[in-house]
Parts: sequence; structure tokens; C-alpha cells
Amino acid sequence: MTATSHSRRTVLAASAASAGALALAACGGDDSSSADSSPSRSSDGGAGSDTGGGEGGDDASAGSGAGGGTPIAALADVPVGEATGITTPDGQEAMLFRADEATVACFSAICTHAGCSVQSEGAELRCPCHQSVFDAATGEVLGGPAPEPLPAIGVRIDGDQIVAE
Repeated sequence: MTATSHSRRTVLAASAASAGALALAACGGDDSSSADSSPSRSSDGGAGSDTGGGEGGDDASAGSGAGGGTPIAALADVPVGEATGITTPDGQEAMLFRADEATVACFSAICTHAGCSVQSEGAELRCPCHQSVFDAATGEVLGGPAPEPLPAIGVRIDGDQIVAE
């Protein structure tokens, strides 16, 4: 094997390029989360129910039949008017909010400002790092430096379970 000599300038330039590429990849995010920035809500009523939030296609698919989706929490574990932290089947930190007996919403638990985990305070989600505040029912920014609402995660109620779509 032949040893190759690299100048300090070459090594630093390669390191800077690698760090820049890594930073861009980390900031890039998933385009699918920005396409659905409204909360995904559903009720036990199925396809014909109109509970607000989400796009028409989401509500129709939510009531398309029992068994589709992965249970992520028992409905009884999320008190009405409060948010509960969970981990989604794909390993994401998330917050479930139960607006009423038949309506749930789920959002990423990662603040859109600096990436800290938000904490539940009743109907609000607060970031302890820089005090951004989000509405737990909609994910919208209520205050602080966060530039964007929390990304919505599709969920629905299936019997006594909350199911990821």
C-alpha cells in the first residue's frame, strides 16, 4: 500500500466540505411533513364524520376500515384537554392531544426553532430551550422564536386505541 501525503489545506478543505454536506442534510428535513401542516384528526364516526383539520383525503382514508394502522396509545391514556408524549412506531418523539371525547391530534415533539423536545402544559406545548409555545390542538406557534408550526402526524381513533396512519 502506498502512503499518500496530503497538505493541511487539502485536509481542512475536505473536512469543511464534509461538515457542510452534513449540516445541509440535517437541515433538509422531510418534505412530506411540510405538505400536511394541519392537524390530523378523526373520530369514531368514520369516513362520514367532519371533525375539522386535515385535508379531505385524510379524513376519508381514516375511516376506510378497522385494522389499518399501528396502535400508538390507549385512548384512556390521553386525558381530554391534555397532551401526552409518545414515541411513534418509526421512533419519532411526538405529542398526542385529545381535544374532546372523539378528537385527537398528534404533532412532532421537536421544536421547529432549535430542535429541543417540547413539554406538555395542558393545552399548550412549551419548548424549555427558548420558550417557544405551541397550541397542542393545532401545532400552531403561539409565541417565542419558533418559525414554523409543529409538523402534524396522522392519527385516528379506532375503538379504544389511537392509531398511527
